[in-house]
Amino acid sequence: MMNQRVGKVYLVGSGPGAPDLITVRGLRALQAADVVVYDRLAPPELLDEAPPHALRFYVGKAPGRHVCSQEEINALLIEQARLGRTVVRLKGGDPFVFGRGGEEMVALAEAGIPFEVVPGITSAVAAPAAAAIPVTHREVAPAFAVVTGHEAPDKCGGLVEWAAYARVPTLVVLMGVRNSAQIAECLIAAGRSPDEPVAIIANATLPDQQVAFATLGTLAQTIAANGIRPPATIVIGEVVAIGSQVQALALATLANAVARAS
Repeated sequence: MMNQRVGKVYLVGSGPGAPDLITVRGLRALQAADVVVYDRLAPPELLDEAPPHALRFYVGKAPGRHVCSQEEINALLIEQARLGRTVVRLKGGDPFVFGRGGEEMVALAEAGIPFEVVPGITSAVAAPAAAAIPVTHREVAPAFAVVTGHEAPDKCGGLVEWAAYARVPTLVVLMGVRNSAQIAECLIAAGRSPDEPVAIIANATLPDQQVAFATLGTLAQTIAANGIRPPATIVIGEVVAIGSQVQALALATLANAVARAS
């Protein structure tokens, strides 16, 4: 008797928030899925792209509240694939940018499960772009870095070497809202100016996108004053001034247009 065919798992990045920012390849994988295993930040509208018969498993993780452990998610992907099903693991952003897609890929490979990684647009570049902030610029920022702010700095030590990141022209911090005060303190202690411009972009690319401008020294206070909650992206560097200038020009143009029409 022949063994049952093993299905394939697609590790799909759904993009930064807006459902129409998923890649064409990711959308095609969804449309052929028998199973969708999806995260908290995956756009819910994308679930409608899967066939009606497709099973849907929510495995979202919020700070302090995990529906499933990472080990349980890995086991679910393997189990469903071994049943001969086409599985889409739908993740927010890109699977390999703080999405633990690397861990899932290793688990699938060790279990002998065929898989394909479908890259997604990460909020690390999409959120600044949606706020008219270029992460690189020939005159002020020849490089940028992306770092997690999820791990609370302990006397500016721990897993993240903030002193090293303090030297990068543009620094993009993901998952840093709750630890923003400590992050700013560590960067300033490492030599970054407290007057350096900062932007906080919440719900990037969505209709309720919120952008607040601050300085590194006022980062935490600005987040609190504007009631900003995760998910949000923090951008630190001189490129932020370009975005704030462009937004000011756009508002001035709109105001002039309204004045002429009245």
